[in-house]
Amino acid sequence: MAKIVGVKFKQYGKLYYFAPGEGEFAEGQGVIVETSRGAEYATVCMPCREVPDEELTAPLKPVLRAATEKDEENIRRNRERRGPALKTAEEKIAARGLDMKLVDCEFTFDGTKVIFYFTAEGRVDFRELVKDLSSAFRMRIELRQIGVRDEAKLLGGFGPCGRECCCSGCMPDFKKVSIKMAKNQGLSLNPGKISGLCGRLMCCLAYENDYYAEACKKMPKMGSEVGTPDGAGTVVNVNMLKMEVKVRIETDDGAAYKDFPVEQLRFRRKAEKRGEREDAAEEED
Repeated sequence: MAKIVGVKFKQYGKLYYFAPGEGEFAEGQGVIVETSRGAEYATVCMPCREVPDEELTAPLKPVLRAATEKDEENIRRNRERRGPALKTAEEKIAARGLDMKLVDCEFTFDGTKVIFYFTAEGRVDFRELVKDLSSAFRMRIELRQIGVRDEAKLLGGFGPCGRECCCSGCMPDFKKVSIKMAKNQGLSLNPGKISGLCGRLMCCLAYENDYYAEACKKMPKMGSEVGTPDGAGTVVNVNMLKMEVKVRIETDDGAAYKDFPVEQLRFRRKAEKRGEREDAAEEED
């Protein structure tokens, strides 16, 4: 068993494990940790505890010490420098006529380096821009090109649901999202209704996909013929939350629409069709 403490460098970022040494750190406490780019400020999100060695993928780097008032002041000062730094960088980009969009920037804890994040359609030759920024800030400069989903995560905003974007509010990592997830949930395939602020498919499509993918196998297709206790009919709507199917049944007076639990219907389910195809393939072999 190894003793660890979990910290985050950003409010909704990834959780990282560090070795606490002999110290005891409380949740919400600021600490200074050793990273690949030097000492960095982080916030404790998981107090000291022991975890199995197999859960650790690499030797843990140490927590150097608890953050002091001076460290907290340094962090506030770096955040205040962000606005003027972005304005200066935008002016330099405009002067060079570069086809890139500046998104955000951050100063390292020790204040010796500033990292600028930008988006662009293709590769950008920013070598001269780096020289301009180095002269302006008198420190090391790093420019990182990011994607549109990363841009939405950095900037934040509110989605169509009225809540804060999942990527910036509660998701440490991006999840794989596909159009099939929207089809499984019976959603409109209008890009404007299933796309987030980044223009890509909404991350929340993946949240309940496992349930809908399983429920979809048990439901008949829209427009298919099914047998009901009241006779044969045509499926006009499915409710995968209630596991009910609305069926149109032809009558002497015209047509009637009734809701039936899926268990009362007779139709060939996808799993049955798949089994028949596999049996047929084995017979051909």
